[in-house]
Amino acid sequence: MTDIKRQTEKALVLIVERKYKELRDLLSDMPAVDIAQLMGDLPKDIIPLVYRLLPKELAAETFVEMDTDMQETLIQAFSDLELKEVLQQLFLDDTVDIIEEMPANVVKKILKNSDPSMRRDINEVLHYPKDSTGSVMTNEYVDLRAGMSVQDAFKRIRRVAVDRETIYTLYVTDDDRKLLGVVTAKTLMLAEPDDLISEIMETNVIYSLTTDPKEDAAEKITKYGLLAIPIVDTEERLVGIVTVDDAIDVIKETNEDEFAKMAAVSPSDDSYFRTSVPKHVKNRVVWLLVLMLSGIITGAMLNHFEEAIAAVPALVGFIPMLMDTTGNSGNQASTLVIRGMAMGEIKLKDFFKVWFKEIRVAACIGVLLGIVNCVRVLIQYNSDPDRLKFAIATSCTLLLAVCLAKSFGVILPMLAKKLKLDPAIVASPMLTTVCDICTILIFFTFATRLFKL
Repeated sequence: MTDIKRQTEKALVLIVERKYKELRDLLSDMPAVDIAQLMGDLPKDIIPLVYRLLPKELAAETFVEMDTDMQETLIQAFSDLELKEVLQQLFLDDTVDIIEEMPANVVKKILKNSDPSMRRDINEVLHYPKDSTGSVMTNEYVDLRAGMSVQDAFKRIRRVAVDRETIYTLYVTDDDRKLLGVVTAKTLMLAEPDDLISEIMETNVIYSLTTDPKEDAAEKITKYGLLAIPIVDTEERLVGIVTVDDAIDVIKETNEDEFAKMAAVSPSDDSYFRTSVPKHVKNRVVWLLVLMLSGIITGAMLNHFEEAIAAVPALVGFIPMLMDTTGNSGNQASTLVIRGMAMGEIKLKDFFKVWFKEIRVAACIGVLLGIVNCVRVLIQYNSDPDRLKFAIATSCTLLLAVCLAKSFGVILPMLAKKLKLDPAIVASPMLTTVCDICTILIFFTFATRLFKL
């Protein structure tokens, strides 16, 4: 049993026994994320009581780690003074994230208890489109001037850093806030006190615009191993930063959206339990209708080969296996391609390179699947005089259909990207339909020739 698990179990016992002094001491040594998880297992009326036992800074950190339901429970329970104290401890981007998830009456209470400067900053961030970099940035950074000495820079850091989200990367601006360069805390500590910031700063700055997609900032942070990235406006004036923890949240959110789309479910901003039944229906029914209607094409293909099926009814038994195998093969390829494009590893110009690689993979897989299938059919239908024809038809179908499925797994997502569509949306309904049609067409082409139908 881990120490965290022991602490959590002990905390639950102390809550039941109402030993609040011991509970406070225990919670003070626990990470904020574990405290938030612990509170998630408590009845709603107990959460405010336990929260009030936490030291101020730890309470703020724990508040950020809580889910929206717990945050709303606490805000409703807070007095105005308590809420002001919590908001004073929160960073701007965390406050904005909370506001975006709360109902109107809770937002009104938060804004009422925010000081004028915070309200102004909140409104400025909320002004940006939801999916833009500006919507996830914070203005709590340390800025320096190029003419400062290292000694002066340290004085400024000591004076303002207590209210800043990060001091590991510092930004050099002019009097108009135009971004000139960056300098790290390590560089400052290794420099001489009389060195000028202009002499030690890095001028080749990686940045994002406020209007860029938020995934752009997250991708740059990941690609270049940054702890934070400066965000500038169209005139290259520094207006905020996006830190690595915000980038992780953006990547996580993006991955969840892509996963939902590939599962034929529209992404939802709320958690599973906060999403109502009608909204769940709305998020799912559209894609299910698309998939259902696309199945009409597959049915039409089967009707076209009705005479062949009537002549050799055993052919029908192979269809589910063939369709499932080729569909899964196509989804494997499309998933890897979509992931590669999302990570910036695969570009549109790499189409032929990616396709050539996938077609070689498909050929190898198709041969292996065909061999295994051939052996299975010969054994399973050992008493059927047509067992060899079944084996040849299904095995050849597997080889060709897998090659086609993996080709479409490359073509469809990259074509969607070229047409400015979401590749994840194309991957599920279109790929499934195309793979099913190709599989049936190939299978019955072989079958009708072999059985002379």
